[in-house]
Amino acid sequence: MSTHAEDLKLRLMTIELLRTAKRQHTYRELSAKTGLPVTVLSRYAKGHVLPNVARARQLWKTLKKMVGLEIELHRKISFNNDGYFDNTEIISDYNILRQAANHALATFAGKRVTKVLTAAVDGIPLATMVSNQLGINLVIAKWNKEVGVTSFLEETYVLRDSGVTRTLYIPKNAVKRRDSVLIVDDMIKTGETQNALINLVRKAKAEISGVFSLIAIGEDWRKGLNLTKDCPVEVVTKATPPSKRN
Repeated sequence: MSTHAEDLKLRLMTIELLRTAKRQHTYRELSAKTGLPVTVLSRYAKGHVLPNVARARQLWKTLKKMVGLEIELHRKISFNNDGYFDNTEIISDYNILRQAANHALATFAGKRVTKVLTAAVDGIPLATMVSNQLGINLVIAKWNKEVGVTSFLEETYVLRDSGVTRTLYIPKNAVKRRDSVLIVDDMIKTGETQNALINLVRKAKAEISGVFSLIAIGEDWRKGLNLTKDCPVEVVTKATPPSKRN
């Protein structure tokens, strides 16, 4: 995935984020945060010159803490009395999805990624935007077998504390041995669905390039993921249900 085109995307989206930051901060404030001279930031923001890839990555890491995706997500996270929140506004918000796709590109730039895998249905809008930004195909794991597909890979698992089993299916040839798969979902709560996706990739004898999610609830989900220690897991922001807050 590390190509000239992907590097150029990263540099351009960093400039876009800088211009967003400039609406809320002065060049002097941005200079203090980024460690770059005002004149350099001004040239970037005006499009006179693009930062190189290494500088773009560093700028992105700094600027995303000041403006952008994480702030927007926190504005939309609101739990009900049972500890659940409605993610409708998040997964239908084009601006959030676009920023998330940029975030995924910045995070996984330089890594080999050939497919994006998600589970139906809430993960589909985000995964579609990410696969489009990365320029690779999307695979959707579904809860039912489609009549027109002749053979499947499947993964059955038990929902925590419910005694209920669920099964995810992907067409057998959707993920191949030489693929490197990025697993994408809008939210991780228990990690069970994401772990099922990981196991599907393993059954296809492919490799996992990483896991990307907008929101994670708590930290317990990390324990159950069937991942090697060097496999990156990127979560944009974390949230704690009211029942677990001090």
